[in-house]
Amino acid sequence: MLQEIVEPVWLEAFEAVLRRCALQHGDTVAVLSESQSRPVLVQLAMLAASRIGCRAFHLSIPTAFEANSPAARSTGASNAIQNIAPVISALASSTLVVDCTVEGLMHAPELPAILKGGARVVYVSNEHPEALARLVPDSSLEPLVKEHIKRLRGAQNMRVTSSAGTDLAISLAGAVTGGNWGTTTRPGTMTHWPGGLALAFPAAGCVNGRLVLAEGDVNLTFKRYLEKPVTLVVENDYVTRIEGAGVDADLMRSYIAAWGDREAYAVSHVGYGLNAAARWDSMALYDKRDFNGTELRAFAGNFLYSTGANEVAGRHTRGHFDLPLRHCTVTLDGTPVIEEGRLLA
Repeated sequence: MLQEIVEPVWLEAFEAVLRRCALQHGDTVAVLSESQSRPVLVQLAMLAASRIGCRAFHLSIPTAFEANSPAARSTGASNAIQNIAPVISALASSTLVVDCTVEGLMHAPELPAILKGGARVVYVSNEHPEALARLVPDSSLEPLVKEHIKRLRGAQNMRVTSSAGTDLAISLAGAVTGGNWGTTTRPGTMTHWPGGLALAFPAAGCVNGRLVLAEGDVNLTFKRYLEKPVTLVVENDYVTRIEGAGVDADLMRSYIAAWGDREAYAVSHVGYGLNAAARWDSMALYDKRDFNGTELRAFAGNFLYSTGANEVAGRHTRGHFDLPLRHCTVTLDGTPVIEEGRLLA
């Protein structure tokens, strides 16, 4: 296990990201954490903000635990704030919120109110700082992501195929598209670090086909490389069958059923990775507690399929899978953007 202390190179990485968020001397920075947050991330964020000359404060709230519920991982929806009005007000009135909660505020119910106040938010993924320092965004990532968001918004259909047997048809009509590159400069917006992916939240009834998770593909909720293929049969957004033999398929069937919620079987979002600095193999080099897996969502050429909450389709649930797949071909209105896992220029 790597030691979690403040190293100069990690502090430089945090300062670089905050400067790319256009912080100026005298700006107000709120560092949000919960009792189960990684302390070194809070320390690095506070020190980096101080080095820029910002007025920084740390807001720590207790982690909320739910009894008689499956363990929730990789949801992107921290429930720590618990709609506490003074907390929301303090965050909303800040120039920048450095989100160090465990799951992040991406899908948290309080996020719209925080953004409406004019704050911008950067979620620091719950990684060991060594991984974050490897993935400080450069100036090339933002225009690349913006170009692919534009391509997604202009497309009517996405199709995903693979030699393993994936054949997934996705209508993008009515979808909400977006992406992130790891920094944000505009009030009322959010990003996460590491960044580098473009995605879409499809409208209801828009996803059909077969998704084959091949050997070496990733279940990020379990932080596990698959050792045997698993096939998801998707009909009108919902996984209707999970096919496959072995522990990978058994784990997926068991965990998704544990929520007792049909919406846990539905599609949340689809997209693909654009970050050439991110690596598929990095998860093998970290202990599970040191690794949150945002890097594997963003590595260039992966197709990312996620199940769970999708506000665009009117679905809400805490059950969630993030599934980055390698070696897929992704086309938008028949034009390939990824070919057999290779991001095309």
